[in-house]
Amino acid sequence: MSRLDEPRALALRLGDEKGEKDKKDDKEEKKKIAAPELTGGAAWLNTGGPLSLKKDLKGKIVVLDFWTLCCINCIHIMPDLAKLEKKYPNELVVIGVHSPKFDSEKLTSSIRKAVLRYQIEHPVVNDADHAIWDRYEVDAWPTMVVIDPEGNLVGFTSGEGNYELLDVVIKKLIDEHKKKKTLDERPLRFDLARYRESGDTPLFFPGKVVADEKSKRLFIADSTHHRIVVTDLDGNGLAAIGTGAPGRADGAFDAAQFDDPQGMAVSGDLVYVADRKNHLIRLIDLKAKTVSTVAGNGEQDHEIESRRLVLPVPATDIGLNSPWDVHLDGDKLYIAMAGHHQIWALDLKDKKLVPYAGNGRETIGDGALRKAMFAQPSGLTSDGKALYVADSEISALRKVPLDPDGKVETLVGRGLFVFGDVDGPGQVEGDPLMEKPEARLQHALGVVHVDGKLYVADTYNNKIKVFDLKTRQLTTLVSGRPFGMFGPTVFNEPAGISYANGKLYVADTNAHRIRVIDLVTKAVTTLQLKGVKPPPAPKDAAPEPKKK
Repeated sequence: MSRLDEPRALALRLGDEKGEKDKKDDKEEKKKIAAPELTGGAAWLNTGGPLSLKKDLKGKIVVLDFWTLCCINCIHIMPDLAKLEKKYPNELVVIGVHSPKFDSEKLTSSIRKAVLRYQIEHPVVNDADHAIWDRYEVDAWPTMVVIDPEGNLVGFTSGEGNYELLDVVIKKLIDEHKKKKTLDERPLRFDLARYRESGDTPLFFPGKVVADEKSKRLFIADSTHHRIVVTDLDGNGLAAIGTGAPGRADGAFDAAQFDDPQGMAVSGDLVYVADRKNHLIRLIDLKAKTVSTVAGNGEQDHEIESRRLVLPVPATDIGLNSPWDVHLDGDKLYIAMAGHHQIWALDLKDKKLVPYAGNGRETIGDGALRKAMFAQPSGLTSDGKALYVADSEISALRKVPLDPDGKVETLVGRGLFVFGDVDGPGQVEGDPLMEKPEARLQHALGVVHVDGKLYVADTYNNKIKVFDLKTRQLTTLVSGRPFGMFGPTVFNEPAGISYANGKLYVADTNAHRIRVIDLVTKAVTTLQLKGVKPPPAPKDAAPEPKKK
C-alpha cells in the first residue's frame, strides 16, 4: 500500500512510544487528505444500508479493516478490533471492507455467513470488485486505515499485532478532537446479522466431524456454539461437551469451555481437539467426563523463532497459532498449525512439541520436511505412510511423509493465486507454465483417506471431490449445485469430512448440518440429530436499537 499521508502514516506505524510529537502547524494542516468515500460496494452487512464518512460517520474515529474471509491473519486481528470497539464504544466505529481473494468470497451470502461465524459486530461492506481497495491503494490483507473525526486520512498499518499501536493513535485522536469539539460521542447502534440468525439450531457452523467406526460414534465440532457434540452414527445425541459460551476452561463437561473448536482425533475414549481460537490442544476424556489442556499456553505465538524450533519443548510452555486440525498416529499427534503455516508434532509420551514440516513461509514449496512451505494447512488424514494435507490458502493437496527423511510433495495446487474448479490430473511435473490442464480446487479445508483415495471437502467450490492416489486424477463425487446457481444447494462451504461403514460424513458448515454420502449409491442425506439442542442463548441476544 502506498503512503496515504506520509507524516501521519509514519506516526501510525511507530506510534508515540519513541517520543514523536504531532506538529499541528499550518504546513501539516495543508497536507491533510480527505478519506475517499466508501462507495462502489456490492452490499452492506450488519447495517441497514450504505454508510457515508461525511454523513453517517462524521465526528467518529473510523478504522477501515480491509480483510477477506479466508485469511488467517485477518481472522487473528478480529479480537483486537473487538477489544478496541469495546474500549471506545462511543468514539470509534470499525468498518470491515471485505475485498475478496477467491471467487466464492465475492458472494454477499458467503460474507454474511463469515460475519456470523466469526461473530463480527460492526458494519461490513462487500467490496466485490475491489473498488474501495483500489481507491485506498491497499496491497495486503489485513490492512487497517485510520480516519479522523473530520474525515481525514491519518495513516495505515498492516498485519497482526497492532493493537497497542492503534490504541495509542485512537487515544491521541480522541484528545485532539475533544479539544477541537469535532468528536461526536453519541452512541451508534447497527442492525447486526446475528439478530436475524441467532444460532438457535442444534449445530451452528460445524467446522469438523470425525466418524469413529469402532465405537459407532460421531464427533462434531459445533464450532460457533463453542462445543463438541457426540452422537451415534445415526445421529442420536450422547453428549454435549462445553457450556456453549466462548471461553477457556478445563473441567467437567458442563463447565468446560472452548473457543471455535475445529479438528479432532479419537483414540478409544480419548478425543484430542484443536481449540482454534484459544490456540490450544484439548483432551476430552469420555469416561471421566472431563476436559483438560495438553498443548499450548493459551497465548497466540507470533514469534518466528518459535516457528523454527529444532529441539522439542514442553507442550504447555509454548504458544500455538490457530491449530485447525489434528491427526493421531500411535503416540504422535500431528497438528495442522494454520497460523504458522506448518505441521507440528506432539509426542504424547514425553509431552514435547516440535514443528515437523514447513519453514513458516506462507507459500507453496516441496522438498525436505523443514524446508517445505505451506499456506494455512487446515485438514489432515493419513494412509499410515504419509500425512495428506488440505492446504487451504493455496487450494492444494500435499503429501507429507511420516519418515523424517522423506520429502514433501504437492499432489494438486500451484500457489497462492492459482485456484479453480477443474477435474483432471494432479500437478503435472515438468510443466512450470501450466500449459497442460491440471486439477484445481478452491480453498479446500477437509480431507480423508479411504482405500487409496482422498476424499476432499472442496470448500469454496461447494463440492466433494476424489483424488485417486494411484492414477493421480481428481474427479467430482458430489456437486454442491447440480442444477446450476439457481438450483437447490447440496453443500454450502463444507469444511470437514470423515468416513465410516461405507459412508462419508460431511460438516456442511454454512448450512449448520451434517450430510451423509453413501459411497455405493452416491445418495446424499442430512443426518437427523435427535436429542441435540442448541446451548442456552446469550444474555445479550435481544435486539438493540437499529441504526443505518
